[in-house]
Amino acid sequence: MTTTHQNQIKDHSPVCFIASCRLPTQWGEFTMYGFEDVRNRQEHVALTVGNIASGQAVLGRIHSECLTGDALFSKRCDCGPQLEAAMKAVQQAGCGVIVYLRQEGRGIGLLNKIRAYKLQDEGLDTVDANLALGLPVDARDFSLAKDILDYLGIHSVQLMTNNPQKVATLQAHGINVVNRIPLHVGQNPENQHYLYTKIEKLKHFTD
Repeated sequence: MTTTHQNQIKDHSPVCFIASCRLPTQWGEFTMYGFEDVRNRQEHVALTVGNIASGQAVLGRIHSECLTGDALFSKRCDCGPQLEAAMKAVQQAGCGVIVYLRQEGRGIGLLNKIRAYKLQDEGLDTVDANLALGLPVDARDFSLAKDILDYLGIHSVQLMTNNPQKVATLQAHGINVVNRIPLHVGQNPENQHYLYTKIEKLKHFTD
Protein backbone atom coordinates (compact mmCIF):
# COMPACT_ATOMS: atom_id res chain seq x y z
CA MET A 1 0.00 0.00 0.00
CA THR A 2 1.98 3.01 -1.27
CA THR A 3 0.67 6.42 -2.21
CA THR A 4 1.81 10.02 -2.22
CA HIS A 5 -1.66 11.43 -1.60
CA GLN A 6 -3.05 12.32 1.79
CA ASN A 7 -5.72 9.99 3.10
CA GLN A 8 -7.54 11.08 6.24
CA ILE A 9 -7.97 8.05 8.46
CA LYS A 10 -11.43 9.03 9.74
CA ASP A 11 -13.52 12.17 9.36
CA HIS A 12 -12.87 13.17 12.97
CA SER A 13 -9.20 12.13 13.05
CA PRO A 14 -6.39 14.72 12.83
CA VAL A 15 -4.09 12.06 11.36
CA CYS A 16 -3.59 11.56 7.63
CA PHE A 17 -1.80 8.66 5.97
CA ILE A 18 0.81 9.95 3.50
CA ALA A 19 2.87 7.06 2.09
CA SER A 20 4.51 3.71 2.85
CA CYS A 21 7.74 2.03 1.85
CA ARG A 22 10.11 -0.84 2.58
CA LEU A 23 12.60 -0.28 5.43
CA PRO A 24 15.48 -2.78 5.68
CA THR A 25 17.26 -2.68 9.07
CA GLN A 26 19.92 -4.68 10.91
CA TRP A 27 17.12 -6.67 12.58
CA GLY A 28 15.13 -7.35 9.42
CA GLU A 29 12.78 -5.66 6.99
CA PHE A 30 9.86 -3.49 8.08
CA THR A 31 7.14 -1.69 6.18
CA MET A 32 7.25 1.97 7.20
CA TYR A 33 4.06 4.06 7.07
CA GLY A 34 4.16 7.85 7.23
CA PHE A 35 1.41 9.92 8.84
CA GLU A 36 0.81 13.62 9.43
CA ASP A 37 -1.10 15.40 12.16
CA VAL A 38 -2.93 18.06 10.15
CA ARG A 39 -3.29 20.34 13.19
CA ASN A 40 0.41 21.01 13.59
CA ARG A 41 2.04 19.31 10.56
CA GLN A 42 3.81 16.92 12.91
CA GLU A 43 5.00 13.75 11.21
CA HIS A 44 4.75 10.26 12.73
CA VAL A 45 5.60 6.77 11.49
CA ALA A 46 4.66 3.15 12.09
CA LEU A 47 6.88 0.15 11.43
CA THR A 48 5.15 -3.16 10.78
CA VAL A 49 6.07 -6.78 10.19
CA GLY A 50 3.85 -9.62 9.03
CA ASN A 51 0.07 -9.95 8.87
CA ILE A 52 -0.89 -7.25 11.39
CA ALA A 53 -4.56 -7.16 10.37
CA SER A 54 -5.25 -10.84 11.11
CA GLY A 55 -7.48 -10.00 14.08
CA GLN A 56 -5.02 -11.50 16.55
CA ALA A 57 -3.39 -9.46 19.31
CA VAL A 58 -0.33 -7.89 17.71
CA LEU A 59 2.98 -7.42 19.51
CA GLY A 60 3.51 -3.68 19.60
CA ARG A 61 5.12 -0.62 21.10
CA ILE A 62 4.26 3.08 21.17
CA HIS A 63 7.61 4.85 21.18
CA SER A 64 8.02 8.58 21.69
CA GLU A 65 10.77 10.27 19.74
CA CYS A 66 14.02 10.79 21.66
CA LEU A 67 16.71 12.21 19.40
CA THR A 68 19.30 12.12 22.16
CA GLY A 69 18.63 8.48 23.01
CA ASP A 70 17.46 7.02 19.69
CA ALA A 71 20.02 8.66 17.40
CA LEU A 72 22.78 10.15 19.58
CA PHE A 73 23.09 7.15 21.93
CA SER A 74 22.66 9.18 25.12
CA LYS A 75 22.92 7.29 28.40
CA ARG A 76 20.70 9.82 30.20
CA CYS A 77 17.62 7.73 29.39
CA ASP A 78 16.65 4.23 28.31
CA CYS A 79 14.83 5.24 25.12
CA GLY A 80 17.33 4.06 22.52
CA PRO A 81 17.73 0.57 24.01
CA GLN A 82 13.94 0.28 24.34
CA LEU A 83 13.45 1.11 20.66
CA GLU A 84 16.11 -1.37 19.59
CA ALA A 85 14.69 -4.09 21.84
CA ALA A 86 11.20 -3.52 20.44
CA MET A 87 12.38 -3.66 16.82
CA LYS A 88 14.25 -6.87 17.52
CA ALA A 89 11.29 -8.43 19.38
CA VAL A 90 8.83 -7.63 16.59
CA GLN A 91 11.12 -9.19 14.01
CA GLN A 92 11.61 -12.30 16.13
CA ALA A 93 7.84 -12.62 16.56
CA GLY A 94 7.34 -12.33 12.80
CA CYS A 95 4.39 -9.98 13.30
CA GLY A 96 4.07 -6.66 15.07
CA VAL A 97 4.00 -2.88 15.02
CA ILE A 98 5.98 0.02 16.41
CA VAL A 99 4.22 3.39 16.40
CA TYR A 100 6.86 6.12 16.53
CA LEU A 101 5.34 9.38 17.70
CA ARG A 102 7.33 12.57 17.11
CA GLN A 103 6.76 13.93 20.61
CA GLU A 104 10.29 14.80 21.70
CA GLY A 105 11.03 15.28 25.38
CA ARG A 106 7.61 14.04 26.54
CA GLY A 107 6.09 16.59 24.17
CA ILE A 108 8.06 19.71 25.20
CA GLY A 109 10.38 19.70 22.18
CA LEU A 110 14.11 19.28 21.71
CA LEU A 111 15.29 22.74 22.77
CA ASN A 112 13.18 22.72 25.92
CA LYS A 113 14.52 19.24 26.59
CA ILE A 114 18.06 20.63 26.47
CA ARG A 115 17.02 23.37 28.91
CA ALA A 116 15.54 20.73 31.20
CA TYR A 117 18.72 18.66 30.95
CA LYS A 118 20.73 21.68 32.12
CA LEU A 119 18.51 21.95 35.20
CA GLN A 120 18.95 18.24 35.80
CA ASP A 121 22.72 18.75 35.67
CA GLU A 122 22.18 21.28 38.46
CA GLY A 123 20.30 18.80 40.63
CA LEU A 124 16.62 18.73 39.61
CA ASP A 125 14.96 15.53 38.54
CA THR A 126 13.24 15.08 35.18
CA VAL A 127 9.83 16.06 36.56
CA ASP A 128 10.89 19.12 38.58
CA ALA A 129 13.05 20.39 35.71
CA ASN A 130 10.01 20.60 33.41
CA LEU A 131 7.96 22.31 36.11
CA ALA A 132 10.75 24.81 36.81
CA LEU A 133 10.59 25.82 33.13
CA GLY A 134 6.83 26.31 33.35
CA LEU A 135 6.26 23.25 31.16
CA PRO A 136 3.98 20.24 31.64
CA VAL A 137 5.50 17.10 33.11
CA ASP A 138 4.16 15.10 30.16
CA ALA A 139 2.51 16.76 27.15
CA ARG A 140 2.32 13.69 24.92
CA ASP A 141 -0.88 12.62 23.19
CA PHE A 142 -0.96 8.84 22.94
CA SER A 143 -4.43 8.92 21.39
CA LEU A 144 -2.69 9.57 18.06
CA ALA A 145 -1.45 5.99 18.21
CA LYS A 146 -5.03 4.77 18.24
CA ASP A 147 -5.78 6.49 14.93
CA ILE A 148 -2.65 4.99 13.40
CA LEU A 149 -3.48 1.51 14.68
CA ASP A 150 -7.01 1.90 13.28
CA TYR A 151 -5.59 2.68 9.86
CA LEU A 152 -3.39 -0.41 10.03
CA GLY A 153 -6.34 -2.59 11.02
CA ILE A 154 -4.98 -3.32 14.49
CA HIS A 155 -7.52 -3.41 17.33
CA SER A 156 -5.80 -5.67 19.86
CA VAL A 157 -2.21 -5.50 21.07
CA GLN A 158 0.35 -7.06 23.36
CA LEU A 159 1.99 -3.81 24.41
CA MET A 160 5.69 -3.52 25.22
CA THR A 161 5.79 -0.73 27.80
CA ASN A 162 6.48 0.23 31.40
CA ASN A 163 4.20 3.28 31.17
CA PRO A 164 0.68 2.85 32.61
CA GLN A 165 -0.54 5.93 30.71
CA LYS A 166 0.02 4.24 27.36
CA VAL A 167 -2.04 1.25 28.45
CA ALA A 168 -4.82 3.43 29.86
CA THR A 169 -5.01 5.69 26.80
CA LEU A 170 -5.23 2.85 24.31
CA GLN A 171 -7.88 1.06 26.34
CA ALA A 172 -9.88 4.28 26.78
CA HIS A 173 -9.89 4.75 23.01
CA GLY A 174 -11.00 1.24 22.15
CA ILE A 175 -7.74 -0.65 21.60
CA ASN A 176 -7.73 -3.92 23.53
CA VAL A 177 -4.46 -4.30 25.44
CA VAL A 178 -4.57 -8.02 26.11
CA ASN A 179 -1.14 -8.14 27.69
CA ARG A 180 1.53 -5.73 28.88
CA ILE A 181 5.10 -6.85 28.29
CA PRO A 182 7.77 -5.19 30.48
CA LEU A 183 10.62 -3.50 28.63
CA HIS A 184 13.44 -2.98 31.12
CA VAL A 185 16.63 -2.42 29.14
CA GLY A 186 19.34 0.21 28.96
CA GLN A 187 19.89 0.78 32.67
CA ASN A 188 23.26 2.34 33.46
CA PRO A 189 24.84 4.56 36.16
CA GLU A 190 23.98 7.74 34.21
CA ASN A 191 20.22 7.11 34.15
CA GLN A 192 19.58 5.52 37.55
CA HIS A 193 18.01 8.68 39.01
CA TYR A 194 15.98 9.23 35.83
CA LEU A 195 14.55 5.71 36.00
CA TYR A 196 13.88 6.06 39.74
CA THR A 197 11.95 9.30 39.10
CA LYS A 198 9.81 7.62 36.45
CA ILE A 199 8.86 4.96 38.98
CA GLU A 200 8.33 7.26 41.95
CA LYS A 201 6.67 10.28 40.29
CA LEU A 202 5.27 8.97 37.01
CA LYS A 203 4.25 5.59 38.45
CA HIS A 204 5.93 3.49 35.79
CA PHE A 205 5.70 -0.25 36.35
CA THR A 206 8.72 -1.86 38.03
CA ASP A 207 7.78 -5.54 37.54
